[in-house]
Amino acid sequence: MGAIDGLGDSVQSATERLMQDQCTDDLGNQVLVPAAVHRVVSLVPSLTETVASLDPGLIAGATAWCSHPAELPVSRVGGTKNPDIDKIIEMAPDVVLANEEENRAPDLDELRAAGLAVWVTKIRDLPGALRSLRRMITFACRQPSPAWLDAADRAWRRLPGGPTGAAVIPIWRRPWMVVGSDTFASDLLARLGVTNVYGGHNDRYPRVGIDELRSAGADLVVLPDEPYRFTASDGPEAFPGSRTALVSGRHLTWYGPSLVEAPAVLGRQLGAARVR
Repeated sequence: MGAIDGLGDSVQSATERLMQDQCTDDLGNQVLVPAAVHRVVSLVPSLTETVASLDPGLIAGATAWCSHPAELPVSRVGGTKNPDIDKIIEMAPDVVLANEEENRAPDLDELRAAGLAVWVTKIRDLPGALRSLRRMITFACRQPSPAWLDAADRAWRRLPGGPTGAAVIPIWRRPWMVVGSDTFASDLLARLGVTNVYGGHNDRYPRVGIDELRSAGADLVVLPDEPYRFTASDGPEAFPGSRTALVSGRHLTWYGPSLVEAPAVLGRQLGAARVR
């Protein structure tokens, strides 16, 4: 029996190595993730919410900006752009989850140099987000694919018809910045019938002066509440005479469980656009 037991151990070890060898993140980097994952540090709010939906106990650390689920009882490891590298290394997570847009490459390189497995996502549109999340969940977190991924796919296939117009989508002011080309938010809005006036810009998040924004030919201004917190009293006044829609930044820019309800939420908010 000893020989058979030893053979079983060898097969298990070979299987674990194979699983590791097959793990490449969205950037094509090979990531040596353990066969069983118990401790995850997430440096992206939407990825934190994603992992929490699988098992909140998996999350050992998250950024200060990781607000969902509310009151998540985990250690905070700084921000997305300024993570506490030493603290993360000391926590010895099985995998660190990051995003090529949200997180800085030098920080991720430092975590890799310390021997940590770093899985980086790259999200540009809805189909890519669903594929990326499924790979991250099954490979980087070693968890089964959740039902909400399929529910999100179905929700975005059953959209009400009819265009809602051309829009500018500011994400910051002082200076003014807008959603440009090749962005997740622009793709979601397009699926809801909103044409991004700056969707063909060379930059993904161009800086555009307010005078140019006002004369860009848009018949709608979409104002999310993050990253800049636009409100009824902070944003619409800059576009006198224009219809403005105040929308949920989480539903417009996050990729995770919020995608299931995002079409309905954003649809209602866009439908409530008015001159303020």
